[in-house]
Amino acid sequence: MLALVPAGAARADNPIIQTIYTADPAPLVYNGRVYLYTGHDEDNSTYFTMKDWRVWSSTDMVNWTDHGSPLSVATFSWAKSDAWAGQAINRNGKFYWYVPTTNRSTGRMAIGVAVSDSPTGPFKDALGHPLVENGEIDPTVFIDDNGQAYLYWGNPHLSYVKLNTDMISYTGSVTQIPLTTSGFGTRTGDANRPTLFEEGPWVYKRGNLYYIVFAAKCCSEFIAYSTAPSPTGPWTYRGTIMPTQGSSFTNHPGVIDYNGGSYFFYHNGALPGGGGYTRSVAVEKFTYNADGTIPTITMTTTGAPQIGTLDPYTRQEAETIAWESGVETEPSAEGGMNVSYIDNGDYIKVKGAAFGTTGATTFTTRAASGANGGKIELHLDSLTGTLIGTCTIPGTGGWQTYTTITCPVTNAKGTHDLYFKYTGASGSLFNLNWWQFTTGPTPTP
Repeated sequence: MLALVPAGAARADNPIIQTIYTADPAPLVYNGRVYLYTGHDEDNSTYFTMKDWRVWSSTDMVNWTDHGSPLSVATFSWAKSDAWAGQAINRNGKFYWYVPTTNRSTGRMAIGVAVSDSPTGPFKDALGHPLVENGEIDPTVFIDDNGQAYLYWGNPHLSYVKLNTDMISYTGSVTQIPLTTSGFGTRTGDANRPTLFEEGPWVYKRGNLYYIVFAAKCCSEFIAYSTAPSPTGPWTYRGTIMPTQGSSFTNHPGVIDYNGGSYFFYHNGALPGGGGYTRSVAVEKFTYNADGTIPTITMTTTGAPQIGTLDPYTRQEAETIAWESGVETEPSAEGGMNVSYIDNGDYIKVKGAAFGTTGATTFTTRAASGANGGKIELHLDSLTGTLIGTCTIPGTGGWQTYTTITCPVTNAKGTHDLYFKYTGASGSLFNLNWWQFTTGPTPTP
């Protein structure tokens, strides 16, 4: 469990995941939703100790739903360790996730590909062996307008292959992109690496221009980019996007357009206990310059603004979170994930819940407790804001023995940040699977 975040930090929304340490963000826009694929730094890591990958999603860029871990090193029978930076893409109704991991038989880093029918998995090894292997890392995948797909990866080199339409095989040989100073900037002080390119490439197209965004000049890294008239170059170095900052000596970019805005994902060490091996994913909204260049982007604790509002009258997963303190998540016996390890004083914030002019009259939640339960205090706008209701959760006889509980609420009108404050005795209180408000006459028992 991550250390508690001071209450004063509750107004922040970056980093966007606080229940675990995350790294190497790879966002994907699909069907009106942003899916975020990340690595997972283990607590108290002193190296890149990473065993699985994680998935999150959001429609408003601030409230993120935890979909757990649909892919791990163990998914690949040939892999030994190192669930490092990957990227997922959709094609032909399937989702392909390209990841680097250590090949058990060769001891080298190799690129595997996993496939799923859903953006949230589960994913399975598509091949039973690496797709490509040259000892290098950090794949990025891109499908051009003409349907040709490309896979790029590398550190210390930068290579690509042309993927076939099945997305799990390729045509031709691995091609190494020339790392020239005109293409990737000039590094000083390292005769073996004359350019700024380090790792973590992210390739995409905007208009007629191809972009490659990358982690530059270890260590500490900054984020830079180059552009080209074709997906294979020639590349021209364009400069810094995100200067070195953020208490992590690595960084990793992910860039998308979503709902009319442009978003830049990265990681830092901003959470309690955070650092170079305990990183956290964050996001900023930005606007391209008129000539297509990318402005300098600085890390903030504010993050991206919310798109629209959250509907409290539809069922919301308890693991949909804008900010939290103290809780964790785990797979639920009822499917999906649930919020767990809830102790006295822990809380979750969801941002921008739109209760409307009529207002809510009841709050319903699905809860389980292998102990004596506790209470959920529902506050508006802060942990000490207007108390709209208190819901008592009983012991249910098991941590996955769920029951549905409904409680009355009052004064829940307008749009507010909603805080779930958990109170009770010492130790874990209860688990939560989902919640929902209703409006209208208060039902009679």
